[in-house]
Amino acid sequence: MMKHAPVLLIKFISCIIAFAIGLALFFDATIVDIVSFSLFVTIVSYMLGDRIILPRVGNTATAMVDFLLTYMSVWIFGSILLDNYMQIAWGSILSAIVVTVAEVFVHRYLLTGISNRRTSEKQGVAFNRTLAYEFAEEQDIPDKHKPKSKD
Repeated sequence: MMKHAPVLLIKFISCIIAFAIGLALFFDATIVDIVSFSLFVTIVSYMLGDRIILPRVGNTATAMVDFLLTYMSVWIFGSILLDNYMQIAWGSILSAIVVTVAEVFVHRYLLTGISNRRTSEKQGVAFNRTLAYEFAEEQDIPDKHKPKSKD
């Protein structure tokens, strides 16, 4: 859990900044709205984007998923909680851009951790040649291809 804490904290802070800009600039969003949006996007983005999509397809596709997730979250929940439809569009675009820029750095940090972990796993599975020989109890092993002589 400790290795996940810095990533979650960075994601959460970037979401608070993004939603403070995107929602407070266009709406009278409360701190509860901003924190709840941030908490939701942080958890879903981390579980879906960083843990599932990022190791499989890389930074660019995961950044696009994070953009769409943030945009749709603000659009859908903002339409329910807040009033103006056009302002929701601008607030969600602005929030999604800020979150996506921050996510690019988070993804780079996570990808270096993933590649370091894979490298150390590969190094741990080295072949030890000194243990590669097998000893048999029989000292005189007959050759299968040589016919036996009748003495």
